[in-house]
Amino acid sequence: MDRLFLDANVLFSAACNPASPLPVLWQLKDARLFSSSYAVHEARRNLMVLRPDRLAAFETLIEKLCLVDSPPGAALPPEAAGLPAKDVPILLAVIEARASHLLTVDKKHFGALYGQTVEQTQVLTPG
Repeated sequence: MDRLFLDANVLFSAACNPASPLPVLWQLKDARLFSSSYAVHEARRNLMVLRPDRLAAFETLIEKLCLVDSPPGAALPPEAAGLPAKDVPILLAVIEARASHLLTVDKKHFGALYGQTVEQTQVLTPG
């Protein structure tokens, strides 16, 4: 079973656009969905500003996630050394969740890791 960790931008996009293919992730039978309270907070904050009409849809989606947060004092693996500080809690939560995949569209910060495996997690776009 795949363990998919959803970054804040994936959560935001899935809630924001009902025509998006992203909500299909919640229907996958052979996958378990994860995120972190940090990512949920970021996505919720952005929705409150940009699409408050989609907050109810967002809350429905996050009810079906398993939330895992980064452990205190955890260190980044060497291959992620250049990751900006704001994204460190995401990657540490991904590792803590033992996710098979991190799904993110944050090319600016995670782009250098796309297609690579960090610890046991492959970093990919949702597509």
